[in-house]
Amino acid sequence: MGPLSAQTFAAHDAASARKGDTSSSDAILDLILKSLDDDKAEDIVQIDLRGKSSVADHMVICSGRSTRQVTSIAEKLADRLKPVLGRAPKTEGKSQGDWVLVDAGDAIVHIFRPEVREFYQLEKMWMDGADAAPKH
Repeated sequence: MGPLSAQTFAAHDAASARKGDTSSSDAILDLILKSLDDDKAEDIVQIDLRGKSSVADHMVICSGRSTRQVTSIAEKLADRLKPVLGRAPKTEGKSQGDWVLVDAGDAIVHIFRPEVREFYQLEKMWMDGADAAPKH
């Protein structure tokens, strides 16, 4: 898969991403997964939150090899989501680069350094065996 531009993301299901239905959250999830894959995020795990939380429909957890890569993955993801969401997604933790949260509304993305991810074991709080779908 080649590099994805903001225009590619904006064109990809932009209409359905604005409808506010289940297909919009799935379209946003697809964009997120493509962005993470393109930027070499590791150990990508998707967790379906529908019926478990009203905060979001999806949670995605992944790792970057260093603080620099974690920050870069988050910045590129935010840039790619902005045209689709119509606003920049909320982000937290970029200044430290150990754990960055990207809030895309229907999907929440956690990008960790491997050691920090292991310490918090966030996916274990939400996973229920069949609920989590490893992507790599």
